[in-house]
Parts: sequence; structure tokens; C-alpha cells
Amino acid sequence: MKVFVDRDLCYGSAECAHRAPAVFDFVDGFGVVRPGHEETGEDPSVLEAIEKCPSQAISITNTPPPPDQP
Repeated sequence: MKVFVDRDLCYGSAECAHRAPAVFDFVDGFGVVRPGHEETGEDPSVLEAIEKCPSQAISITNTPPPPDQP
């Protein structure tokens, strides 16, 4: 699964960074996904951050990544 933070919806509560600091960070007043942590699997702390986000700015997708290009 891949996790995203919609900066148009995020208003900077930092709930995501508090609940899953290994995956989320707080930068320039907004929650962001730490580089290299976009693929989450089913990490319970990420699922909790999604559920508790007051602005509902976090989403995940099961879409597989595109194949590598030669």
C-alpha cells in the first residue's frame, strides 16, 4: 500500500507525525510522508494516523507501482 498526504486538505495538526513518526514528519506547517516510507504495508500506526487525521488528508492506495522502465 502507498500512503499520501493531501496538502490541500492538511491543516497541520501533526497528528500523523505524533502517531507514526517513522512514516510521517511535520514540515513547513504540514504533515508529509518521510522520503522512502511511501510504501507502508499494513502498519497499524499508519492506519491509526489515517483514522485520527482531523482533516482526513491522509489516504492509502493498493495500486501497484508502475513497472520499472529500462
